[in-house]
Amino acid sequence: MPPLPSDPAGLTIAQASSAIRGGELSPVELAQAHLARIERLNPRLNAYVLVTAERALAEARAAEAEIASRGRRGPMHGVPFALKDLYDTAGIVTAGGTKVLAERVPERDATVTRRLREAGAVLLGKTNTHEAAYGVTTDNPHFGRTHNPWSAERIPGGSSGGSGAAVAARMAPMAMGTDTGGSIRDPATLNGVVGLKPTFGRVSKAGVLPLSWRNDHAGPLTHTVEDTAIVLEAIAGYDPDDAATVPVPVPSYTGQLGGDVRALRVGVARAFFFDHLHDGVRAALEEAINVVRGLGCAVRDVRVDGMEAGAGYLHHMVLADAQEIYAPFLPERLGDFGPDVAAHLATPPPDGVALARAMRGADEVSAELRRTLEGVDALITPTLPIPAPRFGEDVVAYGGVEEPTLFALSRCTIPFNLSGLPALSVPCGFTAEGLPVGMQIVARPFDEATALRLGHAYQQATQWHEATPPGVG
Repeated sequence: MPPLPSDPAGLTIAQASSAIRGGELSPVELAQAHLARIERLNPRLNAYVLVTAERALAEARAAEAEIASRGRRGPMHGVPFALKDLYDTAGIVTAGGTKVLAERVPERDATVTRRLREAGAVLLGKTNTHEAAYGVTTDNPHFGRTHNPWSAERIPGGSSGGSGAAVAARMAPMAMGTDTGGSIRDPATLNGVVGLKPTFGRVSKAGVLPLSWRNDHAGPLTHTVEDTAIVLEAIAGYDPDDAATVPVPVPSYTGQLGGDVRALRVGVARAFFFDHLHDGVRAALEEAINVVRGLGCAVRDVRVDGMEAGAGYLHHMVLADAQEIYAPFLPERLGDFGPDVAAHLATPPPDGVALARAMRGADEVSAELRRTLEGVDALITPTLPIPAPRFGEDVVAYGGVEEPTLFALSRCTIPFNLSGLPALSVPCGFTAEGLPVGMQIVARPFDEATALRLGHAYQQATQWHEATPPGVG
């Protein structure tokens, strides 16, 4: 192993795990390094809403003692992580970024929280989220605005913006997010990190504050695809507490990362997804596709139809779910929500016919994508058509169109929530303004391994994931 950096917070999960295994680094030193970065950078970025410093150090000391006496539980043992403020943590506030739940202290961990603890990981704290996970800016009226580490006047994405900013600024090697319409992949792209929305049912959502029962997904944000594979092995699997999970075996994702990609058939979904893009995004995506072709993959354009209606389908389902979830606070406490979420919650709900039509439409989107994936092993699209907008920029002009920022930041991601397909966002370049761009890799149901293998091969051939935001080094 090469010499350790002066700041261990610069290590990936894989590097830190190797250093702990080899005795070059202790879990306590690793936790202290991340806590020091949080103390230095979080006042500026506001990625964390709660830092569990004393608990983190106690867990790190316990991990160090256990590793010394009985050996490691696995690659996450002694490695720090952060949780979006939607994941229940026994004895620690989980508010979902809301005022109405600000005093909520769960009695038990979410399943993902528990599985990470069982893997020996060390909790650093809870990250900021767009209020109720219902938005894309993470400009939270109760917990403050999270700033993008690449450009402080720009949004970090949402709703997992705190998790994306924390990982990008090396304040955590991994942070869990949730994704209803793009809320893992958006922050991953805008902050220049890796984000995975697994197959619906692959990772339990039990104990995760919901926004949409049918469309929510739980997944990690990390520095590398390899790290994502490590985390997924720790958290994936059937959970009787989540009826959406499926008893499908969890493979060794890390064991398959180095597999040959030359036999992979990769479809570039140009219709709809490439219809209009920011010039810098288009240039980065075309170069990334050339890299994938250079890996030996059989790359060809494919067409998927019917994606245009997806945003409307998702809107109806999310609105109905959110109004049911927050019904105990409505209408008496509608004023305790920020303006954008309050406006959503006060919107007349879809009637039964409209909701049934949306659910049927979602199934049609899913069937179209699954049919396309019968002819290829993976799809490539832009994760987002634009780089990070500025705060307050509610309408964006790009690629010959002008549209609401909310739509632009979900147009390319929503189809894969409706279909439940696994979707991985990988950094693939920068715009002329120095803002990150992401490539989305989509695979068949429960075939995260293929998306991860292709994403890892791409990262091995490029260095975009090694870039550090200015001012946080």
